[in-house]
Amino acid sequence: MDRPFDYFVILAEMRTGSNFLESNLNAFPGITCYGEAYNPYLIVDPDRTELFGFTMAKRDADPIGMIEAMKENTDGIPGFRLFHDHDPRVFEHVMGDRRCAKIILNRNLVDAWVSQRIAWSTKQWQLGDHADVKKWKVKFDPKDFKHFYFTVKDRQRGIARRLQVEGQAGFYIDYDDIQDLKVVNGLARFLGETEEIKHFSGKFKKQNPEPLADKVRNFEDIEKTVNEIDRYDLGALPNFEPPRGPSVPTYVTAHKAPLCFMPVPGALDQEIRDWLGAIDDVHRDVLDTGFTQKELRQWKNQNKGHRSFTVLRHPVARAHSVFCRYVLNHTPWTMWELRHGLIERYDLDIPWDTPIGEGYDRVRHRKAFLRFLHFVTGSLGGSSVHGVEPIWATQDNLLRGFSEFVAPDHVLRETQINEGLAVLAMEIGIDPPPLGDAIPDEPFPLASIYDDEVEKAVRDAYARDYMAFGFKKWDRDGR
Repeated sequence: MDRPFDYFVILAEMRTGSNFLESNLNAFPGITCYGEAYNPYLIVDPDRTELFGFTMAKRDADPIGMIEAMKENTDGIPGFRLFHDHDPRVFEHVMGDRRCAKIILNRNLVDAWVSQRIAWSTKQWQLGDHADVKKWKVKFDPKDFKHFYFTVKDRQRGIARRLQVEGQAGFYIDYDDIQDLKVVNGLARFLGETEEIKHFSGKFKKQNPEPLADKVRNFEDIEKTVNEIDRYDLGALPNFEPPRGPSVPTYVTAHKAPLCFMPVPGALDQEIRDWLGAIDDVHRDVLDTGFTQKELRQWKNQNKGHRSFTVLRHPVARAHSVFCRYVLNHTPWTMWELRHGLIERYDLDIPWDTPIGEGYDRVRHRKAFLRFLHFVTGSLGGSSVHGVEPIWATQDNLLRGFSEFVAPDHVLRETQINEGLAVLAMEIGIDPPPLGDAIPDEPFPLASIYDDEVEKAVRDAYARDYMAFGFKKWDRDGR
């Protein structure tokens, strides 16, 4: 019989009913579930020492080989249960294998947490006869439950996203569903089974069928804790910014010293390049940049004890610097198409040509900067036809991109840049040269136009950076 899948996996957490589900799947003539085949401490179950000639040692050496052995030696469709602490190589394999059916078993997390604590206290993990049941009332621990809740939720989101990325669909089934005969028969049909079962296997019984209030000593703490959990993540900052790559070609290494600078556009850049050049007494144009990932790996291998670093800037100062350097003035970095597009489509009140001339005063500059921030907010929020350029991308997103290749050893702050560079120099054993002053914004410094409205406009655009890096309100000392 042709089946839609070659094998299946039950992705579950402890105390979600996976034993009960397995026992009922094994009641179908064409389905065989091999328990916790990849548990690090046993193979299938505590009483077995091998499976299809695979001992635990052989399984650990060739985990995928045991899957192939299951497929070759099972009549019908084989499968197994896989928990988060089982062999991660198997998880990666099955998630990428379209011929593997994914069954995702979930349970109310309060019930699962309480069930775990009862099992740990009574040492009873399975129940074959109600006469053998062991009772216990647990004390609810809010802190422990919250850690459990968010950890499991992260794993569940990871599985769902992986299926989306792979273009696959899983069979989602809840703890309550596995006690519905029609649903279990529907799961069997999903696996390609044509037979149905008329009743459940009697191998396992529900261990603690009592109401939750009868299993917990401090039930009122459960109610309070659950109410405190923001299940819908109402306080989350929406993120429509596309992910960025590591931008390796923009990295800059010192001429001889084992230092690699990972610049954030709009933050200190030329100033740091000058500092790197001064270390080896060369001009900044001599510094190496434009690396491929392979070339940078080679540089790292050749420069033992190397350090990489980046510099963060307060979002207000960074946004104003970007506006002056890339949009307003005629500089080596001016983005002319963007400049003229902002004038035409976003009513940016700046002269079409540069230099900007005497008629451009502080009031006009402040209004133009606020208009630019309005554009940036729309771009970062996904409501603009213009994509997000690195010069106004969030620093949070840029650092995440860096980490796709390698995370910087040091993330320095502009406000403590001298102290940060001193530590960096000490780590590689050099005397740090002085850092020059930051390149001033022209034609007007930020302090001359800054007020609460400017702060709010920047915070609206860069809420993620304020949250991620703890930035406070900008002050006139640059902090």
